[in-house]
Amino acid sequence: MKVKDLKDARQLLLKEYRGALATLSQSLPGFPFGSAVPYCLDATGRPLILISRIAQHTRNLQADGKCSLLVGERGALDVQATGRLTLVAEARQLLDEAQIEAAAARYYCYFPAARNYHRAHDFDFWVMEPVRWRFIGGFGSIHWLEGVELANPFAGEVEAGMIAHMNRDHAEALAHYVELAGLPVDEPAEMVGIDSEGFHLRVGQALYWLPLPTPCNNPAMVRQALVQLAHAEVWPVAGLGDA
Repeated sequence: MKVKDLKDARQLLLKEYRGALATLSQSLPGFPFGSAVPYCLDATGRPLILISRIAQHTRNLQADGKCSLLVGERGALDVQATGRLTLVAEARQLLDEAQIEAAAARYYCYFPAARNYHRAHDFDFWVMEPVRWRFIGGFGSIHWLEGVELANPFAGEVEAGMIAHMNRDHAEALAHYVELAGLPVDEPAEMVGIDSEGFHLRVGQALYWLPLPTPCNNPAMVRQALVQLAHAEVWPVAGLGDA
């Protein structure tokens, strides 16, 4: 197992924000049941989902938490030649009120339209506890991996403060990041997440993860990296080249 494989798998997980959830069917015992779910990563790097209590996949998970989540590259013309990642996991519903509040604060940054689901429409937060990861980076690049998840050192108040600062005071920098990365420019970008390796922007309804020039372990390093990007004429090769 190479460090690059772990990084490539993790970056695919960060870049995508929806996947195919497979659960063990209760109405058809022995058969898998697939459904589409949006997700974001929690503070420890595990997929976090918000699902309805009346949904079939929720009923399946309540009976047996064994599941998998398949994530693939968006817009791939040849799905067999591009990256995809399968997480084999045990799903667990969050019941502790503090954990639920932390999950809600994080999830609604990424999916603000879902803000009313939890309380008003009987939706609950579930976290996917990794058992093993299967990563296919393309033809000939196939690996079982462990430890793809990476804790976010900024999760919580530090991350929220950095995001608020960027959205309040640095709209021009955000627009520049969008231009550098070749993202759609028809709507203003909003920063919604920062981790040690990159940051998420929301443009319209779409989410995009962009790599920082170098990994950052503290807010000062993040600031330096964002300033560097704000003055760059092209995205640093070290960042996009490793994505």
